[in-house]
Amino acid sequence: MTTAATIPQQYGFDDLASLMALMTGDEKHGPAATSTLDALWVLYDRVLRVGPESFTAADRDRFLLSKGHGPMAYYAVLAAKGFLDPAVLPSFGGYDSPLGHHPDRLLVPGAEIGSGSLGHGLPLAVGTALGLRAQGLLDPAVWVLIGDAEFDEGSNHEAVAFAGAYGLDRLHTVVIDNSSASLGWQGGIAARFEGAGWSAVTVDGRDHEALYRAFTTPHEGRPHVVVAQVESKY
Repeated sequence: MTTAATIPQQYGFDDLASLMALMTGDEKHGPAATSTLDALWVLYDRVLRVGPESFTAADRDRFLLSKGHGPMAYYAVLAAKGFLDPAVLPSFGGYDSPLGHHPDRLLVPGAEIGSGSLGHGLPLAVGTALGLRAQGLLDPAVWVLIGDAEFDEGSNHEAVAFAGAYGLDRLHTVVIDNSSASLGWQGGIAARFEGAGWSAVTVDGRDHEALYRAFTTPHEGRPHVVVAQVESKY
């Protein structure tokens, strides 16, 4: 099979829908995946310092997908950016496919973690940022994408509190807010992070320029969260 480093990067944002259409079968969670598509694209197209040739480099930026219903969009973006051969996309969810309903870091080039459980990714991102700091690797950024419903899990509240208290300024969180959380948060999601010492911005999750500005907002000495509001309720 074609290796990640030799797959031509010939796709743009407008091609993502056709790449996602190659993935068929049950439990696709299409609406939930689509809610992440714009944020994922802006990250991989304009922000993350990682590519098909550098996804094992020590100084790469790390991206962790926590949102359990987001892999279709993730795989489409990875294919568009040359990490995956698009020819493997139709196998999504198949018994022998490397593209499971939750990414496997041993099978998917560029995937940093195996994820799926609510409340799983943000604590792992905190640990990743802390581990990089302990190793003296202060340049790589750590990004994690989570869904708003993950705040129904206590592990995320602990992770938010810890990261703020320890000033993990290389940690960045993208929250896809599609109003799917059961509990909600008084004052909004951003206020929860700000109360724990984070820098926080809330934007339209479909506006690429607004997302880019939010992703690149300076936040010296503090972790940073971008709350991307979208309409899809899945």
